[in-house]
Amino acid sequence: MTIERVQTNQRMSQIVKHGGLVYLAGQVASGAPGASVREQTRDILARIDGLLAQAGTDKGRILTGTIWLTDIGTFDEMNAVWDAWLPEGCAPVRACVEARLAAPQYTVEVMVTAAA
Repeated sequence: MTIERVQTNQRMSQIVKHGGLVYLAGQVASGAPGASVREQTRDILARIDGLLAQAGTDKGRILTGTIWLTDIGTFDEMNAVWDAWLPEGCAPVRACVEARLAAPQYTVEVMVTAAA
């Protein structure tokens, strides 16, 4: 079985396709650093939409999601954007935890795996 890596550098790939699955790297709001959790979540989900399309799939085929928040008190704010983004009946299994992220201007990070 082949492994396809897309947007790859020495450290990581943004997309890895293998065995009928599409794995995305954790995404941060590079288009909205320092913005509210709501805006960062919107930016991240738009980024995920683009990566999934590039991989030949879409958000309706997401199987798992992991979300990191720097402040779990923003859980409802993030969920409002997440819930509006997901197609009806397509909720993946998901985890959401509070964690310190790699750069202070980012307050949300999201990683998903989808069926190809």
